Amino acid sequence: MNTEILGLVVMFAITVVISIFLGKYIAGVYGYKKTFLDKIFQPAENLIYKISGINPNKQMTWKQNMFAMLTINLVWFVIGFFLLMNQFSLPLNPDGNPDMSPDLAFNTAISFLVNCNLQHYSGETGVSYLSQLYLMFLQFVTAATGMAAMAVLFKAFKDKTTTELGNFYDFFTKSMTRILIPISIVVAFILSANGSPMTFEGKDHITTLEGQKADVSRGPAAAFIAIKHLGTNGGGFFGANSAHPLENPNYLTNITEMVTQMIIPFAMVFALGFYLKRRKLSWTIFTVMTIGFLALTVPNVINETHGNPLITQMGTDPHLGAMEGKEIRFGSASSAYWSIATTVISTGSVNAMHDSTMPLSGMNELLAMMINCFYGGCGVGILNYFIFIILAVFMSGLMVGRTPEFLGKKIEAKEMKIAMIVALFHPFLILVGTALTAYMPEFGAKTLNNPGFHGFSEMLYEFTSSSANNGSGFEGLGDNTPWWNISTGIVLMLSRFIPIIGPVAIAGLLAQKKYIPESAGTLKTDTATFGFMTLAVILLIAALSFFPALTLGPIAEQLQYFNK
Repeated sequence: MNTEILGLVVMFAITVVISIFLGKYIAGVYGYKKTFLDKIFQPAENLIYKISGINPNKQMTWKQNMFAMLTINLVWFVIGFFLLMNQFSLPLNPDGNPDMSPDLAFNTAISFLVNCNLQHYSGETGVSYLSQLYLMFLQFVTAATGMAAMAVLFKAFKDKTTTELGNFYDFFTKSMTRILIPISIVVAFILSANGSPMTFEGKDHITTLEGQKADVSRGPAAAFIAIKHLGTNGGGFFGANSAHPLENPNYLTNITEMVTQMIIPFAMVFALGFYLKRRKLSWTIFTVMTIGFLALTVPNVINETHGNPLITQMGTDPHLGAMEGKEIRFGSASSAYWSIATTVISTGSVNAMHDSTMPLSGMNELLAMMINCFYGGCGVGILNYFIFIILAVFMSGLMVGRTPEFLGKKIEAKEMKIAMIVALFHPFLILVGTALTAYMPEFGAKTLNNPGFHGFSEMLYEFTSSSANNGSGFEGLGDNTPWWNISTGIVLMLSRFIPIIGPVAIAGLLAQKKYIPESAGTLKTDTATFGFMTLAVILLIAALSFFPALTLGPIAEQLQYFNK
């Protein structure tokens, strides 16, 4: 067990080191500095701009940037919806997988469009290779969308007073060519070399050690798995996601996938410091996020490695931990670490079944998504955290009698209203969706695989995962129904674009204001004190919003079965 814990520490340390260097590189890309990949990708970018008629040097306002984001996302949705509805008749379908129903196609297209990848189907039987390739394309472009939005926010605070906030298409293209594609190639090579398939052939027909005939699904999995983690997407090529031996064959691939899904969220925090030349601020933000991450991860590792006392009472040996729903090649500690990393970062991939974790572990997985700003997804994690910075600045200014300012710009009523709407919209979507489903048993209770408190947790988890753009689930839930497909699809749309538009709008409004140089009366936002204040605001909003719901789910389950 000590070796397993050491492995987790090494994984985290490797991630941080890589992320610092990657953050400096990302800052250089968005700051139009020369990088070592310029000669390779500049010609390709120029060709893309020429074919599409884009002028990368044209500056946009924040509204123009957001309009560009929304329109191109609409096009991707229409294409995806058409492919999924007609995949049986289209090429690259050697296994003859059928068309999706309209409600499932709606949910799937929206889910991959918004970087969530909530899957109400199994990859082996639900989609063709052509559909998988398009979903892989969406995993690239949705990650680049969040990163481009973050680059717009960077630009807003770099110039003292401006309405010109870069070019969304240029930031988007560079995110793809300079960052996502090169790293994905490296990760896909590692996965393929360790046994993940990369082929367009259909199912492989084998004979098992027991002499039984079995059909094993294959496909271009290695490339799909690489970007699903790098882009914090999380969609599984196979139904069992990264618990599947072809998605995650061994401990080396487990480390690779874990580090891969964390490096861009980490790196974007450091990129902020390099870009704005405020490295102390980025370290303050990263420290707060890390405290939150560890506060959720450490209890989960303890819970899962100590085993399930109810199963131990049946005479089983608990020294491996609570192994129900986990893979022996990874172990309970690594699975517990992954369960928080994937929910904190909004990847949503799993190497063990969250539905089988201990009740309080499930609560921490829910909390990671409910808080939704400790690291977060590609770009959007910083956008979510930025909202809490605005709230903390305003509250701190009121308490100490100073004008609320952030990076030389006054925080006024309009910015506060937008910040509050964004902060409260996330719990609104989760709690209203769960309440409506629980109220209507034909939509909620009849789709549950578990009764009582755990069944309520299944419903709460599904809407939390949707609103956090996560995609993981308590898989006891029978979620492929018109109600679940449509309701979560609506939540997916609203929870993706409003938390992007809101922070960018605030940044755009602040960018137009007169720059106020720092003075003795300026509230410092790169100190441990302000970091603690921001953490307190985050926890206060989470506690007030979600504690009653958590009490009805995982907390009640813990008290019912394990605290007798």
